[in-house]
Amino acid sequence: MGKGGEKGEETGEHEAQILFYSWEEIQKHNLKTDKWLVIDRKVYNITNWVRRHPGGHRVISHYAGEDATDAFWAFHINPSFVQKFLKPLLIGELAPGEPSQDRDKNSQLVEDFRALRKTAEEMNLFKADPLFFSLYLCHILIMEALGLLMISYYGNGWITTFILSCILATSQAQAGWLQHDFGHLSVFKKSVWNHIVHKFVIGHLKGASANWWNHRHFQHHAKPNIFKKDPDVNMIHIFVLGDSQPVEYGKKKLKYLPYNHQHEYFFLVFPPLLIPVYFQMQIMMSMIRHKFWADLIWAFSYYIRYFITFIPFYGVLGSLFLLTFVRFLESHWFVWVTQMNHIPMEIDNEKHRDWLSSQLAATCNIEQSFFNDWFTGHLNFQIEHHLFPTMPRHNFWKVKPLVKSLCAKHGIHYEEKTLGRAFIDIVGSLKKSGDLWLDAYLHK
Repeated sequence: MGKGGEKGEETGEHEAQILFYSWEEIQKHNLKTDKWLVIDRKVYNITNWVRRHPGGHRVISHYAGEDATDAFWAFHINPSFVQKFLKPLLIGELAPGEPSQDRDKNSQLVEDFRALRKTAEEMNLFKADPLFFSLYLCHILIMEALGLLMISYYGNGWITTFILSCILATSQAQAGWLQHDFGHLSVFKKSVWNHIVHKFVIGHLKGASANWWNHRHFQHHAKPNIFKKDPDVNMIHIFVLGDSQPVEYGKKKLKYLPYNHQHEYFFLVFPPLLIPVYFQMQIMMSMIRHKFWADLIWAFSYYIRYFITFIPFYGVLGSLFLLTFVRFLESHWFVWVTQMNHIPMEIDNEKHRDWLSSQLAATCNIEQSFFNDWFTGHLNFQIEHHLFPTMPRHNFWKVKPLVKSLCAKHGIHYEEKTLGRAFIDIVGSLKKSGDLWLDAYLHK
């Protein structure tokens, strides 16, 4: 690196003069106290900005020392507005002889994907249909009203309560898919309205935290199925995933649990406990620890509404039991739907792939049908959702043929399966990883 690069490193974010940097120099700045990244060939020092990043400091830090161009365009619905925050962080540009992509990525593939995104924009596929989301919200509210009317008319017998639990669990699951839409800024043109309605849906309708969800979920989208970067594959030693982690645990003789039986205890641990235990604890701790007071108020509004509604029928303890059972049912729904697209796919350490390749390696689709669309909240189009997270879900089917064509052109595997096959593959993948662990544990 020449003298100009050294000067840019010393002066950091406040250097007015535009300097040129090589990828070799940029890749050195991926430390906790020193972070650079590249967007559209411009180099930014984000070291002091990460803590103020609205999406959380971790998601932007995952791109330190890398090209973040496609991630930047994927996550922001108004890039020109965001540019004003980037301007003070600009310290230079890629040197003229440097490729636009780092680490020998396929430049033609990257350019083809960006052309595909431009085509999708020209087709208005990033424009939401207000009627779709209005009706979707209405069907959630109707289910809640139906449940209340049912126990008001038929009383709180066991059969009525069980049916009520199923209705409320369905309402909660569907509200979960709806908050996902607003969280990804895929409904309104202005971010602020997406944020406001997101807080209402996830807070008032579900009792959860928008900030907790944003900071966690955006990391998953930025680096799907990447250990230490995607929180969804941080299994806190309960499961081992993929092909490399089980072998690593086995060689180190790590046996927190009998992982060769993880495909069996999965049914006892993951689906029934994720939402009612782990998520509930994590959400409350996150809101208090990070002082998400607005989220806490929204969450309290849910619990106040819930207990005012059901205490007259069930009392305090009965209402708590009902809530726990509803969460228990919803958790099964949530786990099977969210894990079927990812656990059977490649799970490994960072490989610094381009945006298209990284998303396709970590995601798969489920066949389309009216039921699958509704049941999964259109997450059966997981590939398209990961490639274009701000695209309204009702347009995924329109962009799907273009994505498949691009994958075929570049020899990238586009995986699609039935819903039943996807569920079976979760268990099969866990068994395969458990067997790899046992072999390494005993013989390596």
